[in-house]
Amino acid sequence: MGRREEPSWAKGTVGLIAARERGDIARKFQSRLTVTRSMIDRLGLEKELVGHMGCVNCLEWSRDGSILASASDDLHVILWDPFRHTQRYSISTGHTGNIFSVKFLSSDVIATCAADGSVRGRSVSSGSNVLECRCHCGRVKRLAVAPDTPHILWSAGEDGLVLQHDLRAPHHCNSDTNNNVLVNLINHMGRYGEAKCISVNPRRPHQLAVGANDFYVRLYDTRMIKLAKLQDIQLVGPQSRMMWERQNMRCSRAGHGDPDDNIPRSAVQYYAPGHLSKDPNEHPFPKKSTTYVTFSNDGTEILVNLGSEQVYLYDINSGRKPVLVESYIIQHNHGRRQHADKLPAGANGTSAGGPLGGPGAGANGTVEPQPQLPEKVRLLKEKANELVNNGNFMAAVEFYNDALVECPDCAILYSNRAAALMRRGWAGDTYAAVQDCYTAIKLDPNHVKSHFRLAKGLMDLKRAREAHECLLYFKDKFPRHSASHAVFLLQKDINVALENMDTTHEEGTIQGPPPSSDNPDECTGISPLEKTLRTTACDYSKRFLGHCNTTTDIKEANFLGPQAEYIAAGSDDGSLFIWCRKSGNIIKCLRGDESIVNCVQLHPSMFLLATSGIETVVRLWSPKAEEGAEDRRSVADVGAAAAANQQRMRSDPFEAMLLNISYAGGGDRELHSPACRAT
Repeated sequence: MGRREEPSWAKGTVGLIAARERGDIARKFQSRLTVTRSMIDRLGLEKELVGHMGCVNCLEWSRDGSILASASDDLHVILWDPFRHTQRYSISTGHTGNIFSVKFLSSDVIATCAADGSVRGRSVSSGSNVLECRCHCGRVKRLAVAPDTPHILWSAGEDGLVLQHDLRAPHHCNSDTNNNVLVNLINHMGRYGEAKCISVNPRRPHQLAVGANDFYVRLYDTRMIKLAKLQDIQLVGPQSRMMWERQNMRCSRAGHGDPDDNIPRSAVQYYAPGHLSKDPNEHPFPKKSTTYVTFSNDGTEILVNLGSEQVYLYDINSGRKPVLVESYIIQHNHGRRQHADKLPAGANGTSAGGPLGGPGAGANGTVEPQPQLPEKVRLLKEKANELVNNGNFMAAVEFYNDALVECPDCAILYSNRAAALMRRGWAGDTYAAVQDCYTAIKLDPNHVKSHFRLAKGLMDLKRAREAHECLLYFKDKFPRHSASHAVFLLQKDINVALENMDTTHEEGTIQGPPPSSDNPDECTGISPLEKTLRTTACDYSKRFLGHCNTTTDIKEANFLGPQAEYIAAGSDDGSLFIWCRKSGNIIKCLRGDESIVNCVQLHPSMFLLATSGIETVVRLWSPKAEEGAEDRRSVADVGAAAAANQQRMRSDPFEAMLLNISYAGGGDRELHSPACRAT
């Protein structure tokens, strides 16, 4: 089951009247009016909170929204009154490294984690410590806490460990009695596995999402996992010794799985963009790393900010598998090969109907007339077609997105958007175009262009064998078009690619064996469980493009509003991007930092947005009065900013360094790297 759609009558006045009769009118109004499109259009800077002396790496609202906590490279946590714009407390945490995460365990207790490898909890009023854990031997990047179990805390560290802390029991580091290792990624990913981010499902607290230094998101059912001890006793010492321990002691089982099979196969599900999970070895640069994961308020979706890539949305109830070649194409071609000798002369093997139902195409490939589109959708489609003809593919995709929101069952809109995506060429666009082609074919099995674009898209993805299967199916289904020049050229490219693949395979057979994973110095392999889970990873349901995420590994992306109708994320160009969830289009872009925006957190009950980044200030954003004055922090040319960010993410390291220096301020920007950037 996916997200439950409300009936049309429940979305307007009738729905609100019915809600009043049920006694939940306040909840309905709050859900509908917390974040609206008109509010986003009027979003502007309310106040800059000044108090930190370093980069502000994390923000967290208290559960009732009365306090905003911020933590920084200056090793302090500041608790703000967000309505009076004043400091309530400035807390020296005792950390010796940059703070990366802060969480409220209760109205009086906060927890922090930092680059010094420690997790700390303390009472705000008394200043007493409730937790001090140094079991990690690497930077601790994120904390997670369930709303209804504040005594349980999870931490994710770059030593590959996800630890579970129970504040009801006393904790002693280096103790044989500690069974607090929930997940050891090194045992499955190899010696270089790192946990980067973590989030707990607010509706199902037993579900824990973990992001690592790869493009997979791991969803664990903690009820089925047996807590384990640390494999080796922690050595207390400086950072250099911590890293020595990680590389030489904690990696004794790197890539060989857990010693006691702590994590059963049924306890975890992987999620990854299909174009990456299908070719995990084809993307060495830029390096992918999950910088943030979070759940929707109803607990049915996971939002992921993927480094050097886009923002992705996964449906955890009805996750779909990646697509390259649908089974009906394989079955058709297999049957064609088996029965080719039995067919009478002149027969082409086609059937009267399409493979997925619907009206059939004749032997000459003719297609039945398409149903007439509503006037609004027709105008959007014509405008998008015009933009494609003029070479403005980004704007064309946005118009097709808007049209599909109004008419989600129109095959030609999916097919046309696929063509625009393939010509735009941003990261993941070709794979998204293949998805659109499949959707168009399922809606209209006889849409000629969709079948041909499918084969072309697979060829652009360097999937020559799959492209060959699709083109073979296309020729059988539409013999009238099989002799066209475009088909001839595509078939020629496919044949050349297949020949090169065969040649490469033959040359590879005479090469030496790969390095042995038995050598500890070369132990970069993955466990059998990891291999299985990666092959069964579920694909994304939506993606959001325009921001840039290459420089820091703490960049967030969050839902806006109880209904999760909007998405927000920061960017390396200092911008704050807001997308419409339904269409995927950028609807607002604000200048949130002179360098980089990392953190975006919405107030739990009103439209008050807090952001932070490389600068030492926290910014609060709220809807402004409709005075007609231009907001100086609003980015006028959103399309140009998005296109520049996509180019920036695909540039080589030297070009990226130059862009980091020149972006948003030119010579006025400082040339040194901030301390909170990824190493």
